[in-house]
Amino acid sequence: MSLQSPLIVEETKQHSKEEDKRELIEEVKKQLWLSGPLVSVSLLNFGIDLISVMFVGHLGELTLSGASMATSFATVTGFSLLAGMASALDTLCGQSYGAKQYRMLGVHTQRAMFILMMVAIPLAIIWANTRSILIFLGQDPEISTEAGNYVKLMVPGLFGYGLLQCLNRFLQTQNIVFPMMFGAVVTTLLHIPLCWIMVYKSGLGGRGAAIANSISEWLNVIILSLYIKFSPSCQNTWHGFSKEALALNNIPVFLKLAIPSTLMVCLEMWSFELMVLLSGLLPNSKLETSVLSICLNTEAAIWMIPFGLGEAISIRVSNELGAGNPQAARLAVCVVVVIAIIESILVGAVMFLTRNILGYAYSNEEEVVKYVATMLPILAATHFLDGLQCVLSGMARGCGRQEIGAYVNLGAYYLVGLPVAIVLAFVLHVGGKGLLLGIICAFIVQVFALLIITIRTDWKKEIEKASDRVYDSITI
Repeated sequence: MSLQSPLIVEETKQHSKEEDKRELIEEVKKQLWLSGPLVSVSLLNFGIDLISVMFVGHLGELTLSGASMATSFATVTGFSLLAGMASALDTLCGQSYGAKQYRMLGVHTQRAMFILMMVAIPLAIIWANTRSILIFLGQDPEISTEAGNYVKLMVPGLFGYGLLQCLNRFLQTQNIVFPMMFGAVVTTLLHIPLCWIMVYKSGLGGRGAAIANSISEWLNVIILSLYIKFSPSCQNTWHGFSKEALALNNIPVFLKLAIPSTLMVCLEMWSFELMVLLSGLLPNSKLETSVLSICLNTEAAIWMIPFGLGEAISIRVSNELGAGNPQAARLAVCVVVVIAIIESILVGAVMFLTRNILGYAYSNEEEVVKYVATMLPILAATHFLDGLQCVLSGMARGCGRQEIGAYVNLGAYYLVGLPVAIVLAFVLHVGGKGLLLGIICAFIVQVFALLIITIRTDWKKEIEKASDRVYDSITI
């Protein structure tokens, strides 16, 4: 017996190692399977606005300026708010699905749809007064008029966008991501000829692109709605519209997560818009604004990769917490952090190696291209930190800790990032690089804070919170 014991112990250890390796490989597969389509969906949805602006760009400088300002205004005052509110479903639907309370996914989603439609009404009123708001803020009257006309015609798309965000999260928290990708592909492909017809053939010009945007948003909503209605994949989670979704006593449960979720998204996004505005106050503002816009647009495009990873980890964590698997949730976080680091290093290396030619994609001006080349190494560092904060923020959403995330973003961007950027750019005269370095400082604080929160997370306690959240929201 004494001779066999060491062999048994060794076999047990070997079996345990093989089991751990199998679980690790399985987790990597799950996350890549989720994040791949989610990255594609994000890029395709991002492409709709980009395609519209590209078509409008051929109509003249004034029309292009108006459309660009309108898109930025719409993102800041509408789309970011609705996306932030809808992300509360990452927690509610994800944890309910993990707990096998499938009926509640439909209830939570319908409640979110109702609340977002109510919120969209005052936002639509703001959009209807875009021209007056922009002129009040000191913008050029002609550009403000163009932007105002553009945004007014995007109002139907605002409501479609809100519904689309809810439907996307309803599906992705069930790990149903390929129908989302199909809807995004079809919508984007049809958006190209639709834009061409509305901009060049209808006589509407730039306004035609805004109408095309609204049509495309609703087309995507219709595609996903039909899938949810008729697909057997959703038969356990969608039972038609329920009065339970409008129960007043459960609306605060949604808002308790939706409000800090919105702050998490908007505080970050608004800080980037403020950086662009600050660049307009620098000496040689035309060059500084152009280069910073190029850098931020580049980062916005490649940001879709860590954003997809962040969505994937939010799903994995919420599902595992709902199912009562603390070790699986912890493993998922460890895996996504490693994946995010590898992705950031690879993308950063590409940015660094192409720094001398990437500027030509945006401009033929040598001064702009050379300035962009000096900014791209800084931008690579920005992307590395942004990738980490994306996945750590996704973990926070999966746990339902959006309130903590909102406080972190407030401190990182507005108590550290913006003040440092202003000092570097205007006091120490570092220029546009100073603004970008201010963003890096914000990211460092944000990542450090979220990392501490993640390391100190008591996963067993998070499971208890998830259980309370899931079952407290059930109305009998």
